[in-house]
Amino acid sequence: MTDRNKLEHSAYKLQNHIRCRILATHRDVTLLGSWMTNRGVLLVNLGTPVVPEKGPVGRFLTEFLSDPRVVDLPRWFWVPLLRLFIIPLRKGRVTAAYKKIWVQDGSPLMVYSKSLSAGLQRMLGRRVNVRLAMRYGAPDIRNELVSLRDEGVKNLVVLPLYPQYSVTTTESVFDAVTATLEALDWQPEIYRVSHYYDNPGWVHSIASSIRNFQLQHGKADKLLFSMHGIPKRLVDAGDPYEQQCRQSVSAVAEVLKLEKDCQITFQSRVGREPWLQPYTDEVIKNLAESGTRHIQVISPGFSVDCLETLEEIAIRYREIFIAAGGEKFEYIPALNDSDEHIKLLASVCEKLFDLADE
Repeated sequence: MTDRNKLEHSAYKLQNHIRCRILATHRDVTLLGSWMTNRGVLLVNLGTPVVPEKGPVGRFLTEFLSDPRVVDLPRWFWVPLLRLFIIPLRKGRVTAAYKKIWVQDGSPLMVYSKSLSAGLQRMLGRRVNVRLAMRYGAPDIRNELVSLRDEGVKNLVVLPLYPQYSVTTTESVFDAVTATLEALDWQPEIYRVSHYYDNPGWVHSIASSIRNFQLQHGKADKLLFSMHGIPKRLVDAGDPYEQQCRQSVSAVAEVLKLEKDCQITFQSRVGREPWLQPYTDEVIKNLAESGTRHIQVISPGFSVDCLETLEEIAIRYREIFIAAGGEKFEYIPALNDSDEHIKLLASVCEKLFDLADE
């Protein structure tokens, strides 16, 4: 073989090798693309201060109470009142309350929400990107949506961690997501989860939580289902929240075959206008004064434990009950990051992704 032929042969082998490498790379990229996700889940909880100090607590309360879905008074009246009087007066008391429940890893709401999000990611696998955001505070909705966009998500489930719908909570999340998507000029296919209280998985998870707690601690004289309250005028204007709360409790009570030994109540009212009734604190006081010695309280409207469950219920309401003559007060924890909770949320997401495939 001449030197020229040897050179041409070597060039041909090199060209063929390069062509094979290009084809292999193309194949790998194609396979990688088939495994890359175009599905995303945005979990959204209410939010929490980053630390239990007056400055961060004040900023968190300002953002939260500035939302017109939360307080629908005229802005010209409400915003100056909020910033000049309400926040300065409330932030010290709220900071003290947060300090009572703060754990080593931070705010319980954040700790449980992060663990729940991580569990959901494991359950759904690599083909779905799960992101956690807070409606108020960090991680904020915009940053998490930007991440999902940059990861190539085309089908997006927006899942507020509120089992029952209300304009004050769920709709506020949808407001923020819609405004952010418009600002980003991003238009994925959106699947909004407005509620999941009627999902059999949720009903049985709450029922199982109560049953397991009572197997360990015994049954109480009275079981209270304490739901977060909202102003009654919002329900009168069409908010389905109260109806969904009552349906939630009825469904759980049916599974557990509860009768007169359970009751729905509403907590966390502020201001002087009527809120949904009966009020939890008043019911607890009346029960103790009328001779009830042992009560248990669960708050199934909260997906994870937070200030309203760990401080308001487990500490303050217990003090009310004992001071009024009661003897034993027990709080039944939220679903938090339990396996049942993770499986429930995964089933909600998977059902919507199945719709996307049709």
